[in-house]
Amino acid sequence: MTATGRQCGDCTLCCKVMAIEELAKPASAWCPHCAPGRGCRIYPDRPAECRTFSCVWLVNELLEEHWKPSRSKLVLTTSEDGLEVRCDPGFPDAWRREPFRGELREWAISGETLDMTVVVIVGQRMTLLTPEREFDLGIVGPDERIVRELVGTRVVNATVTKASDLER
Repeated sequence: MTATGRQCGDCTLCCKVMAIEELAKPASAWCPHCAPGRGCRIYPDRPAECRTFSCVWLVNELLEEHWKPSRSKLVLTTSEDGLEVRCDPGFPDAWRREPFRGELREWAISGETLDMTVVVIVGQRMTLLTPEREFDLGIVGPDERIVRELVGTRVVNATVTKASDLER
């Protein structure tokens, strides 16, 4: 049980949407050790990255019940840049439904002033949400980074570039 008192219960969506390096499990595919809706079949011996993972719904009591991943079809995670919204690939437009779309837009508005991003991930495709628009970034590889063009704190454009190009 987490500090919020929340438990995964019947929710196993992270076992589908998250990649697990130790198991060479790609994102958007069920983990071979997951019994969907029931849990992990190797729970006592699960990989370290599974042991340390908690979605935002599990640890943030400010997130309402409708955000529980098994209901919303969305797993919220944080990154060093902001919030990542990982969609169940079986429900790729789940994030566009209300109340999710409206709340994501509100987070994009507040995030813009704090230089925090809201990124929706469906499979390997990424969309950067801003208060004004959605930037469809296409497939973003692990060796690529999102580059935002800002006017003040407002994002006016977003592109994807190789991480190595940014280090030059």
